[in-house]
Amino acid sequence: QVQLVESGGGLVQPGGSLRLSCSASRNIFSGYTTNWYRQAPGKQRELVGQISSGGSTWYPNSVKGRFTISRDNAKTTVFLQMDSLKPEDTAVYYCNVGGVHGYWGQGTQVTVSS
Repeated sequence: QVQLVESGGGLVQPGGSLRLSCSASRNIFSGYTTNWYRQAPGKQRELVGQISSGGSTWYPNSVKGRFTISRDNAKTTVFLQMDSLKPEDTAVYYCNVGGVHGYWGQGTQVTVSS
């Protein structure tokens, strides 16, 4: 069993930045793709980026150029750097390993508002 814990969410003004962290109870990131999802009230869960075990990243057009996923050398923490935040980025953000039926964190709230 693996526990994932997200942190770093909060309230930020439009145009601001936040860095989310996803820490694992054991080194799981080196063997699997890690995904960052978000879900806003009344909306479907949305994939906002992923990093493969080899370090390749992918982002949807909605966040490309603004969000960056990275991983620490010990591969125990994955980060989601979010820049130029917009009100529509407001959501609960989750990290995930192993797909829909894999491991999920509890989520961290990101609110972008003036």
